Amino acid sequence: MHVPDGFLDAPTSLATGVVAAAGVAVALRGARRELDDRTAPMAGLVATFVFAAQMINFPVGAGTSGHLMGGALAAVLVGPWSAVLCLSVVLLVQALLMADGGITALGTNITLIGLVTVAVGWLVFVGLRAVLPKRPASVAPAAAIGAAVSVPVAALVFTLLFEVGGNAPVDLGTLLTAMLAWHTVIGIGEGIITGLVVASVVAVRPDLVHGARPLLAQRELEIRPAAAR
Repeated sequence: MHVPDGFLDAPTSLATGVVAAAGVAVALRGARRELDDRTAPMAGLVATFVFAAQMINFPVGAGTSGHLMGGALAAVLVGPWSAVLCLSVVLLVQALLMADGGITALGTNITLIGLVTVAVGWLVFVGLRAVLPKRPASVAPAAAIGAAVSVPVAALVFTLLFEVGGNAPVDLGTLLTAMLAWHTVIGIGEGIITGLVVASVVAVRPDLVHGARPLLAQRELEIRPAAAR
């Protein structure tokens, strides 16, 4: 969903740039509570994986493209604040070195991919984690659903931005249909990939998965009284 330069007018691009800058600034403060010596390398691995996954693009139409986003995956593995930073770095590198998305559209792309997908994916994940069985095995399906939901939501937000400040001569209904149709399919694929990746990490090192830590802590509290008896 990399938005190219000139697709949105200057006021809309400027507004999303302000939103992106504010989001990154808040994430810089929040990431201090998420990252430590064990999890910092995981953030680097997540950014690398997302960068590679986003290289696979699907043409959607009207100058836009669809691809895996990685917001929910990053949020579950390293935390939502760190995820925002990971995706923002990926998008910055892509815009500067690969002309993917455009410099003037960087704020828009960070807002859509780095903020919307992370926020939606994380909120859906947390909601599902609260109602699913309290065990690490529940982390992967919750992450998968969060990822699947986050992608079409980001596509919907983009369509709303286009309605406000779109420059291209594209019918809004046509764009909305194309974006939601493609990104629903992409969301299903992203959900499957996210579930598989999270399940693999949880099976080996659940302590490194940010979204699994509350369940691990709760399990330890349940085991300790039984051991004391």
